[in-house]
Amino acid sequence: MKLLRRRDIPEERYTNAFLGYGPEDSHFVIELTYNYGVDKYDIGAGFGHFGIAVEDVTKTVDLIKAKGGKVTREPGPVKGGSTVIAFIEDPDGYKFELLERGPTPEPLCQVMLRVGDLDRSINFYEKAFGMELLRKRDNPEYKYTIAMMGYGPEDKNAVLELTYNYGVSEYDKGNGYAQIAIGTDDVYKTAEAIKLSGGKITREPGPLPGINTKITACLDPDGWKSVFVDNIDFLKELD
Repeated sequence: MKLLRRRDIPEERYTNAFLGYGPEDSHFVIELTYNYGVDKYDIGAGFGHFGIAVEDVTKTVDLIKAKGGKVTREPGPVKGGSTVIAFIEDPDGYKFELLERGPTPEPLCQVMLRVGDLDRSINFYEKAFGMELLRKRDNPEYKYTIAMMGYGPEDKNAVLELTYNYGVSEYDKGNGYAQIAIGTDDVYKTAEAIKLSGGKITREPGPLPGINTKITACLDPDGWKSVFVDNIDFLKELD
């Protein structure tokens, strides 16, 4: 990844770094946040992983090992499927799944979150966020079901992977993973749509202190947070 941008907000006592495989205005990126004086977080059991598409998982794993990276699952087919995957862990314990795919404009391709009721979550993300259910796969042998949600095909866009483990209705979310951010043309209309779909608004629409970009924030039925960011304000922030 490349370091795309870094900003320090001393009055709010935090620093951000934005990393990804292309410009923020056209790619999904990871936002790393350092809160002054805090050196450890609890990731919890609800957050799953970030997904990265690579053309050769085995070769990528070898490169990661050579640079001192931690591999937690060696390359091989996914349980219940044929896609070759591997898992790695960053220095803070966040997991990344490497997925073997052809060339893609969006290598940072997914975020996986565990949910307690898959149909409820699918319904929420379709109605409140306007996402599409791209595919759903049940793996009874391994007692889990996944649903891929997003705004376009998986091979060209970042998607949200929702995972339901049979019989598990609640997860400890910890305090490390924060949120997904999504662009919108109108944060005020978005907040209204979320309210109408039964979502819980945790930050009413308006400008962020110290930055002035308009945002709104909400929780899904499992308590996962998403932030919607005004597209025009965001582009000004990048200039």
